[in-house]
Amino acid sequence: MDLLKELQGCRRILLTGHIRPDGDCIGSVMGLYMYLKKAMKDAVIIPMIEKPAPEFGCIRDIDMIQSDFKSDITEFDAFIGLDSSSSDRYGEALKYFDSAKKRIIIDHHVSNDGFGDVCCIDPEASSTCELLLGLMDEKLLDKDIAVAIYIGIIHDTGVLRFSNVKPETLNACAKLISYGFDYPRIIDETYYEKTRIQNEMLGRALVESIMFMDGKCIVSKIDQDTMDFYGATPHDLEGIVNQLKNTKGVEVAIFMYELAPQSYKVSLRSSGNVDVSKIAKFYNGGGHVRAAGFSMNGTFHDVVNNLSDSIAMQLN
Repeated sequence: MDLLKELQGCRRILLTGHIRPDGDCIGSVMGLYMYLKKAMKDAVIIPMIEKPAPEFGCIRDIDMIQSDFKSDITEFDAFIGLDSSSSDRYGEALKYFDSAKKRIIIDHHVSNDGFGDVCCIDPEASSTCELLLGLMDEKLLDKDIAVAIYIGIIHDTGVLRFSNVKPETLNACAKLISYGFDYPRIIDETYYEKTRIQNEMLGRALVESIMFMDGKCIVSKIDQDTMDFYGATPHDLEGIVNQLKNTKGVEVAIFMYELAPQSYKVSLRSSGNVDVSKIAKFYNGGGHVRAAGFSMNGTFHDVVNNLSDSIAMQLN
């Protein structure tokens, strides 16, 4: 994709990503925002996602994000959706999707079937940020853009330790840190540091986890009463599923938290023997071979029983 060519003549551009934005979503939206502000000085560029967590405050212009999903512009020349495998994951920003004159999709999820007018989808890319970097004119890059893109790559690769890391990923990171920002501090502050509540949620999830299928699977949940007791939000639960997956012998980790009575947000992680993106897609979710998610109704036991059948079909 020649991104700037696709945007020729566009004067009103909306940038958005998926609900509950993670580092890759936030980094790609803000990296592209800063890039287009330099490349298209006369255009109105609006980044619109849910409010990012405080640790992403190191990204320049993060306060320019419109998290109320309100705009005086009702019809955009271009709607650019980043890091989302389906349009229904745009949340409240979806109302601007159908009315946009052009819809551009940039994503790296294997479950994305290409739902825009123009699509750049590469499941081999470690992250949407890595994919986006390849679409940018290097002459327009600067330290602030590099920080946002670097954060996205770091978060979607588990600080370069997941199997989605390729030589191209390492080359991208080398290029980005050459802009001279304090990357060890950024890794610590945006990825590793946890609040007391986050550590308490992690502790509860680990202590109450259950192993099944001869130790090949592990599951844990946090219900709404527990979240209310600790004053926790969904953001405080990030990373729990990855820690569950680190349990020796586990091939599939399941973590879920209650959205409403008998309604759960489910996250799956796999060692690779099970393609969890196929399971997620079956339940109208999406993701990658080793990391995916979706929402599901039913009791905790209903959810686990349904997932057990889906996992067993691939393990056997």
